[in-house]
Amino acid sequence: MAGYRKLSRTSAQRKALLRSQVTALLYHGKIVTTEAKAKEVRKIAEGLIALAVKEADNYETVTVKAKVARKDKDGKRVKEVVDGKKVTVYDEVEKEIKKDKPSRLHARRQMAAVFYPVKEVPTEAKGRKAHTKMVDMPAKMFDEYAPKYANRNGGYTRIVKIAQRPGDGAVKVLLELV
Repeated sequence: MAGYRKLSRTSAQRKALLRSQVTALLYHGKIVTTEAKAKEVRKIAEGLIALAVKEADNYETVTVKAKVARKDKDGKRVKEVVDGKKVTVYDEVEKEIKKDKPSRLHARRQMAAVFYPVKEVPTEAKGRKAHTKMVDMPAKMFDEYAPKYANRNGGYTRIVKIAQRPGDGAVKVLLELV
């Protein structure tokens, strides 16, 4: 017996489908899909959450010096004239950053191999294209889901049967994070 459901798709189509549904589940918190797909998505999602929980505190904070452009009250860079050329003025700032240890970096890369890129689009119409930003899904896993599920031993998702689909009678379910 096979270790997974084929979902009547080629391996590339199946992998793409599962990746997109896992990404949607972990970004939105719930998805509506068929029962067979939900059971396959659940396996992958729970593995990723378990990985995030395991590696949540495996980093060190490091203080680094960075050059940051000085800005005026309007948010524009301050420029000085040096040798007849306009040059941006920089200030040195100390920042604290999280530096992943090797096992957490490996976990981050394993997650990045599963997730599709997610763009966060503002709800208001004005500036919709200009103000989109990319969501760092592995960071969301470590910062949001790992602390939430730290005291839980598996069972991070729930499948709730909703109804049958009108077209083909497939059982629709709600797959959500607990």
